Amino acid sequence: MQLWDKNMKTTEVVFEAVLPVLKLLSMALIGLLLSHPKIQMIPKPTLRLLSKLVFFLFWPCLIFTHLGPVISVKKFIQWWFVPINVVISTAVGSVLGFFVALICRPPPEFFRLTVIMTAFGNTGNIPLAVVSSVCHNEDNPFGGTCYDGIAYAGFSQWVSVVLVYTLIYHMMEPPLEYYEVVEEGTEIEELTDLPTGNENDLSTPLLIEAEWTGIEDQRTEHCQTPLVATIFNSISDVSQSNIPDIESIREMPSSPRSYGCLAEPKVVRKIRIVVERTPINQILQPPLTATVLAIVIGIIPQIKATVFGSDAPLDFITDSLAMISNGMVPAVMLVLGGMLWEGPNESKLGLRTTIGIVVARLLILPLAGIGIIYLADKWNCLIADDSMYRFVLLMQYATPSAILLGAIASLRGYAVGEASALLFWQHVFGLVSISVYIFIYFKLLVTLF
Repeated sequence: MQLWDKNMKTTEVVFEAVLPVLKLLSMALIGLLLSHPKIQMIPKPTLRLLSKLVFFLFWPCLIFTHLGPVISVKKFIQWWFVPINVVISTAVGSVLGFFVALICRPPPEFFRLTVIMTAFGNTGNIPLAVVSSVCHNEDNPFGGTCYDGIAYAGFSQWVSVVLVYTLIYHMMEPPLEYYEVVEEGTEIEELTDLPTGNENDLSTPLLIEAEWTGIEDQRTEHCQTPLVATIFNSISDVSQSNIPDIESIREMPSSPRSYGCLAEPKVVRKIRIVVERTPINQILQPPLTATVLAIVIGIIPQIKATVFGSDAPLDFITDSLAMISNGMVPAVMLVLGGMLWEGPNESKLGLRTTIGIVVARLLILPLAGIGIIYLADKWNCLIADDSMYRFVLLMQYATPSAILLGAIASLRGYAVGEASALLFWQHVFGLVSISVYIFIYFKLLVTLF
């Protein structure tokens, strides 16, 4: 599918690139104005409720109704580069984040945060909102297959969630040195200041629950301890006494591992402990459940024929879900507007590091993404003649850091204010950078790919 005419004027390309972002910006401004303290038409509790509707209803419905009808076994194989691209963008972002940390020299306890906030982008609601906005007009540049972009973006959800709940979850644990300082007389006071599931704490930033509603209910006694560092580093018995008992998960003597002839190697045991403390049970959140369900139904022709299509017996249910999904983009942007009105939290990260992360994430990484997608196209890794496919892949490099990182920071009790401040500034400047890169992507899709 060819994008536009190569002779199209630059001003027309600029208009088509800026228009989708202007639509999203308008909705965000409405949310910002309506959440103003002097107006309070949408107070903070209402925004939290709206965020829950997005997480549990609008977002899953959007993925299910757009991914299910187009997915098949053949396309499941053809789309292999979509999840791989998420991993590549995270890896390249990690390298950039490492250099940002070396150059900008953040406080030692925020070195890992600098890497993470540069590496992991928003592959969920922001790409879905941009694609939906682009495709809203009938004369959109991608034609009748434009909404396939929602399917492409939804297809990448599973790898993003797996990365967050495994790799990112453990990378966001409190640094061991910081934990040892806290535990010397101030640990209890520090932990009790954190929001808990039993509090109705409206002072908690909206972004903490924007992509993981009800996060406070997921806290356990082990969430805010440096588990990996505790296990893989030799620390004093005094320090270990204040950290949740790792020995408690040893098997009973009746377990085969406890016999001398079948003794479990220490390294294997340490890895097993970390795996057992990883919140795998939290992976199947509603958006991912919708993704899996759409894939399963879509690749089985007999079931697909009863659920999707105008002649399907259950088409009325699918249509109902599609109507519900139409509220996803407006709701997301209203919540984003309310989040921006809160302003940035206090941060100890430093201005130089904050600027370094924003520049690396929003300006440098998209440039690297262009090179990666160009090479993938030349090596025949991408679907031929599908501009929307390439556009979604490019967008995975251009989005701000995932809002979910703010939720993980809150869950782990690590750099909550710093993560919130970084997310705020990235989303503010992201409105401009995304507009610029959409224009660049449109021009490249016409002339280069």
